[in-house]
Amino acid sequence: MDSAFEGHCSELVARERSGHTAVVEEDLLYVWGGYLSIADEEVFLPNDEIWVYDLERGAWEVFHMSGEVPPSMSGTCGCSLNGHLYIFGGCDDNGQTNEIYCVDLTDGQYMWKKIKHEIGSAPSPRDKLSCWVYSERIIYFGGYGRKLLTNVDSRNRSFIVDEASWMEDVFWGWNNEVHIFDTKKASWIEPQTHGRAPAPRAAHASAAISCRGYVCGGRVMETRTNDIHCLDFKTWTWSEIIPASTSPVGRSWHTLTAVSDALFLFGGLSIDCKPMSDGWLLDVETKTWREVEHPFKNKPRLWHTASPGKDSDVIVFGGSCDSILLVDTGHCNDALVFQTQPYPLFRICEDYIAMNLRNYETLRHQLPLLPPKLLKAVHTRMSFYRPSKKQR
Repeated sequence: MDSAFEGHCSELVARERSGHTAVVEEDLLYVWGGYLSIADEEVFLPNDEIWVYDLERGAWEVFHMSGEVPPSMSGTCGCSLNGHLYIFGGCDDNGQTNEIYCVDLTDGQYMWKKIKHEIGSAPSPRDKLSCWVYSERIIYFGGYGRKLLTNVDSRNRSFIVDEASWMEDVFWGWNNEVHIFDTKKASWIEPQTHGRAPAPRAAHASAAISCRGYVCGGRVMETRTNDIHCLDFKTWTWSEIIPASTSPVGRSWHTLTAVSDALFLFGGLSIDCKPMSDGWLLDVETKTWREVEHPFKNKPRLWHTASPGKDSDVIVFGGSCDSILLVDTGHCNDALVFQTQPYPLFRICEDYIAMNLRNYETLRHQLPLLPPKLLKAVHTRMSFYRPSKKQR
């Protein structure tokens, strides 16, 4: 067997999945949870393993997790804070949950801890929500989940009942609530917000720039919207952004990622249930959308993850390329790296040398003459461009 083909077959790669959580720390992408479809059955991925993708080398590793391990689930809300992965909510075999867990990503132990709050009350069980990180706190918004009828206040419209899902005195539906978890005090707070809040929704996308959190799109009852709202974390005031340009079509299960002073939107499921592969940048100052060209127009994705990388890259992992409401078979496991800004000269040189070293004898002879820092970087990047590497 050809050695390159042999290496390609044996290479360790994370399993296909959707509805997972992923964060980037340093040059590593961490992936946990989610589900895939096997013989028309939805199967959760193992809860006691975490997959780590080295963005410089283009290589995967998998590590066993221990401690107070969360149940296997999808639709949980994950974020990174001080080197820890926090997850809240999600849907497991028993339905939506409202537990919060964290794991240190930096000590190599990967030991989960279930956090028991000391102050306040946890939000009701929910999944397909979003969050922002600001000032040592995690701010959660929206989602789909269940409430007791006695906890549903029809006057303030913060919870819209899904009329197709109820059981005795338990109702499922969409919410637009804001809840804050203070990681230092292990406390839950529900702040009083001002202004006109977004309609209750789930499977939306959010990102933060400085002291402002942005919400875009999502499913609102039977529709998928393209509206954009901003929450000021200092005044807790909502405002709607009215774009001064053509906007992306309404969608859910998409992603929104902060890159410099702009927001990068990718993918999702459109109003007519079409998986999307378009990418857009929103300038939050001028309130203008701009569709961006990228090399992944043939790779639609929904219920994927998108994480900010170095040099304003956005790393998209997993998700589905099918309308999972109709045909739930097209789960993916490739990592797509979107370039949203011009690269610095150092990175351009590093990538060019690493990509072409095997093809140019002159380059190979001159390699030892490089400065130590660049030489080390080139050796690392050569692994990314290795012939046996599975194409992403």
